Amino acid sequence: MRDKVFEKELDKKFEFDEAVASVFDDMLERSVPFYKVNQALIIEYMLHNLKEGSLVVDLGCSTGSFLMELKQKFKRDLRLTGVDNSKSMLNRAKNKSKAYGVELELIEADILTYNLPKSDFFISNYTLQFIRPLKRPILVKDIYNALNSGGKFIFSEKVIFDDKVLDKQIIDIYYSYKKAQGYSEVEIAKKREALENILIPFTVAENISLAREAGFKSVDTIFQWGNFVTFVAAK
Repeated sequence: MRDKVFEKELDKKFEFDEAVASVFDDMLERSVPFYKVNQALIIEYMLHNLKEGSLVVDLGCSTGSFLMELKQKFKRDLRLTGVDNSKSMLNRAKNKSKAYGVELELIEADILTYNLPKSDFFISNYTLQFIRPLKRPILVKDIYNALNSGGKFIFSEKVIFDDKVLDKQIIDIYYSYKKAQGYSEVEIAKKREALENILIPFTVAENISLAREAGFKSVDTIFQWGNFVTFVAAK
């Protein structure tokens, strides 16, 4: 279903409700540059590190697309858990997993209070940016503590730049990208307004520091397009 959420006037801030859930996959592909390419990169990296029976937990799993794609590529036994606080997103994930014949454990919970299980991989694609900055260190520390030895935390985030001129130029380039995907200037402006003070990005350095201070021994970037970056933190 095509994303037309911001063609009309909204009377509330952005939230992951049924209106967003119904078009979320299209929204991701048209709003996040090289989303599918980056997803494939993450999965290929994981295939080099997964073992049979590994547990992968996707924090903020939305419609479950990432976990289903991972399972289709990893032919052996794999335990997959998706956690999200949006019932609408999880309902779509449940229906999709049935349609594709992929077994997922789907949990409706706030990831800030959810008791994280001992896992081999935690995934968080564009989720931390929606968590209040003061609470992010607590969550990332909990993720570190819940990872098995040698486990990985992979997270993708929209970022900002210290250089304000560069930051403005990259934003302008990104908006040009969105226009090329069929979004109008009005839709782009409405979404930016709706996300104000809800999506709060860090710099690359701040994201790396967040993971380092939680205890991760290494934190590297494996993908970047403009202000979209993917990090791998290893325990």
